Amino acid sequence: MREIIFDTETTGLDPREDRIIELGCVELDNRFPTGRTLHFFINAQGRSVHPDAQAIHGISDADLADKPVFAEILDEFLAFIDGAKLVAHNANFDIGFINAEFARLDRPVVDPSLVVDTLAIARRKHPMGPNSLDALCRRYGIDNSRRTKHGALLDAELLAEVYIELVGGKQAAFGLEISNGDDSSQTRDRQVQVKIDPRPAPLPSRLTASEREAHAAMVEGMGENALWNKIRPTLEAAE
Repeated sequence: MREIIFDTETTGLDPREDRIIELGCVELDNRFPTGRTLHFFINAQGRSVHPDAQAIHGISDADLADKPVFAEILDEFLAFIDGAKLVAHNANFDIGFINAEFARLDRPVVDPSLVVDTLAIARRKHPMGPNSLDALCRRYGIDNSRRTKHGALLDAELLAEVYIELVGGKQAAFGLEISNGDDSSQTRDRQVQVKIDPRPAPLPSRLTASEREAHAAMVEGMGENALWNKIRPTLEAAE
């Protein structure tokens, strides 16, 4: 199953007037990154970047002066997303701008059934929030230190990691594979190997001196055949 995680940056908030000026995409195959990405800066064709938008993504009109217009990147974008589901955070915003650009070029809009909104998933899974991309990165231990400003490709890369966690994470997955009557049918599993390194130094004992003395007195009262006397040398050696 192919999925394209994508993000846009725009000149403002109104898809009827504003334009996409950055587009970033990351490909997943069966919820694993393939390494394929797509990234464009896009000329806004006379629409100036609103100061509030520029404060968020840092892209200026001068940055876009020599960039291709949306029509020039359309075919490459369509080829990249062909046959895949589209995944975005607050997808209504990004798809609204994509469909507005498509409509200007007389292209069919995106089928809503192909769109996955990670914000909606996060709100169902974590109803108490917060569920911004930065908050979800913190929740799942994803390093977003590079995200000093919004950027379409970086945000798509971070969202790909968040999405994998939202839909089940990188835990072991179990499934039954059945062939058509073939004797080789079998149950297979995929397991994730987790290595836990030993502590550099043992934790200090939490027992007080009086507790140790009380325990020693109790064991002594059990007699020399007490089970504790057989395992005590091993425990004391471990200390």
